[in-house]
Amino acid sequence: MLAHMYQNIILKNPKAILVLLIITIISFGYYTKDFRLDASSETLLIDGDPDLAYLKEVSERYGSREFLILTYTPNEGMVTDTSINNLLSLKYKIQSLNWVHTVVTLLDVPLLSNSDAPLQERLESFRTLKDEDVDKERGFKEILNSPVFRNFVISEDGKTSGIIVYIKQSQKLINIDSKSKSEIENYKDQIKKQNHQNILEIRQVIQSYDDVGKIYLGGIPMIADDMMTFIKSDIVVFGIGVLLFIIVTLWFVFRKIIWIIVPISSCVLSVVIMIGLLGLMGWKVTVISSNFIALMLILTMAMNIHISTRFLQIKKNSPSKNNFEIVSLTTKKMFWPIFYTALTTILAFLSLIFSEIRPIIDFGWMMTFGLITSFIITFTLLPTFLSFAPSENISLKKEQNSKFTSFLGSLSINRKNAIFSTTVIVIILSIIGISKLEVENSFINYFNKNTEIYKGMKLIDEELGGTTPLEVILKFPKKEKEQKSPEDDEFEDWGDENDKSDDKYWFTKDKIDRIASVHKYLDSLPEIGKVLSFSSIIDVATQLNNNKPLGTLEMGVLYSKIPESIKTEIIDPYLSIENNEARISLRIIDSQENLRRNDLINKINFDLKDKIGLEESEYQLAGVLILFNNLLQSLFKSQILTLGLVMIGISIMFLILFRNIKLSLIGVVPNFIAAFFILGIIGLLEIPLDMMTITIAAITIGIAVDNSIHYIYRFKEEFNSIKDYNKTIKLCHSTVGVAILNTSITIVFGFSILVLSKFIPTIYFGMFTGLAMLLAMISVLTLLPALILIIKPFGNSD
Repeated sequence: MLAHMYQNIILKNPKAILVLLIITIISFGYYTKDFRLDASSETLLIDGDPDLAYLKEVSERYGSREFLILTYTPNEGMVTDTSINNLLSLKYKIQSLNWVHTVVTLLDVPLLSNSDAPLQERLESFRTLKDEDVDKERGFKEILNSPVFRNFVISEDGKTSGIIVYIKQSQKLINIDSKSKSEIENYKDQIKKQNHQNILEIRQVIQSYDDVGKIYLGGIPMIADDMMTFIKSDIVVFGIGVLLFIIVTLWFVFRKIIWIIVPISSCVLSVVIMIGLLGLMGWKVTVISSNFIALMLILTMAMNIHISTRFLQIKKNSPSKNNFEIVSLTTKKMFWPIFYTALTTILAFLSLIFSEIRPIIDFGWMMTFGLITSFIITFTLLPTFLSFAPSENISLKKEQNSKFTSFLGSLSINRKNAIFSTTVIVIILSIIGISKLEVENSFINYFNKNTEIYKGMKLIDEELGGTTPLEVILKFPKKEKEQKSPEDDEFEDWGDENDKSDDKYWFTKDKIDRIASVHKYLDSLPEIGKVLSFSSIIDVATQLNNNKPLGTLEMGVLYSKIPESIKTEIIDPYLSIENNEARISLRIIDSQENLRRNDLINKINFDLKDKIGLEESEYQLAGVLILFNNLLQSLFKSQILTLGLVMIGISIMFLILFRNIKLSLIGVVPNFIAAFFILGIIGLLEIPLDMMTITIAAITIGIAVDNSIHYIYRFKEEFNSIKDYNKTIKLCHSTVGVAILNTSITIVFGFSILVLSKFIPTIYFGMFTGLAMLLAMISVLTLLPALILIIKPFGNSD
């Protein structure tokens, strides 16, 4: 019924179909202008993660400003006049950029031990290293020994300093709830463009100071901008690279211009329609889905090669038939195999929507719609073009058998035991490798060591207290308002008579001791770099008080007398008196080789309860470390879920297609083994799973079973007339086997193009998926026919 409708509507009306295709490409081509990229940090998180909502709440409560960070390692010593002048010059040059709010450097740190004046006076009129009459050696030593600024604006060895560049807040979108989606997207695009311009400007400034020392740029805005550059580069490089390779492959296989033009037209048309669809739907491409164009080209090409090869084989065997008859017969024979191969691949990508990770979910949907588009275009454009082509331009001069497929066919017939023994070894190695799989991954290792992202993050990580933030929020039990003790009156004269605030009475011994004990515990952990809290401020105050600890009331009164400018910078980020909370901010040394994030988080949670004695309600962990760890821990769950869904779904589809349990098992086993072997190799090489590599097994099975479907479908057809298993294998290896070889080579090398990416997970994805497809192809052309010979699913031969 479906085939009959297809012939009447598509094949008999090529001119109308061609006009319809032209209208379609023009229509969707118009919306390619709305094609968007996204490199925001939200694209690397679990969808709807409650820890993200809590982190935003913490950031708003304690004040969080967007900033860039520069690392400055001067050629001379840090406190020489030349280095200080260069740093000062760099600071003022950056400060002059109109998008910069403030620049904080070593030269802006308050020097409170540099004078013998009373503490109150020192707080109100502090000196800094840039003041001419300051003892610079003494001031530098104070900063180097400061509990607050050591490993923050200056490295432990005093050779590298950090420059914090706070960015002006962009004008917020007023009444965002009343704005349309397009207005919000346009606003976000403006922010991205402005951020890109900002990064270009500050890099120009940095370049002009190349001769004074090593300066690296870091910070989330820079990473987001560089990621956008990576995505753009990947899309262009992958697309052009795969397209060129496909042209070379088609020429090598067919040696006719028409067999290059027709399949390439299908590929380009499918990709343009899909890009237009993404623009129309407002779907953004992330670093995870940046390879979707390359994948669409590869998979569309695979469909076209199978149809083209079958068309030529039918034309060779039936020279008396005209073009229309050959096209009709080809599409009739190939419709269902390609329909099911497309369906199995779609199922593989659809399984990704259960991963909970937003960019992987989007990638799954994009490829699903992309494959539907490719299937429709392949079965409309290809037959339409062929119906217009002159018969003499279509035929190949000579069809050559593949020595490689013939060799694999003879192995299947004569070396079954060797094939089965190798399969057992592969299964054992796979089990060993899979048992070694882990998800511990470092964000810093997602980037090539030659990139500025890597160099900047590495230096910050090792010299300036770590990169990945973690927040510990201490929640104090609410009590009735405390009565003043008689000693409180001793400090009344410190305060202002008009000061009616009770904030100074918040500072009780229990709270201060709790902050100090948690701070000290966190500081003792080797995985943790810089720890900052109100306890750090207390340590500074103790140093200024001739190493005599301040009483809680002294702290309270001092808090009420500190100038607002200092309070905003060094106290408000760590205390929320209004919410009865304290914040301890720390950073993890992300590049530490044996870092186990999940174990560290579990240890902190356990020790805060067991060692410090806190109740679960009295603290909460937040920060990028928690979000990133949630992502990593979900990878195993995603791997099992997606793989399970693909295996079950494809097994059911094989049963529907072949209506034979034995044949269905034979069809899926070689591909499952290839996918699991790749996971085993990843485990044996001790490469951690990441957002890209977790998709390899499911995608490999989804694409690789296409070969099984084509082989079994053709085997069944030929066996019905030959009735001899060995002869059928030889025939299939010289016909459909050649098509499988050609499409597999296209897919393998197509995926290999991804190694040109600057994003390490994409490189691994391309490398291992390509290898998996190669193994799957060999498995389908050796293990599959060997299993057919042993099990004989079509009955005994004559």
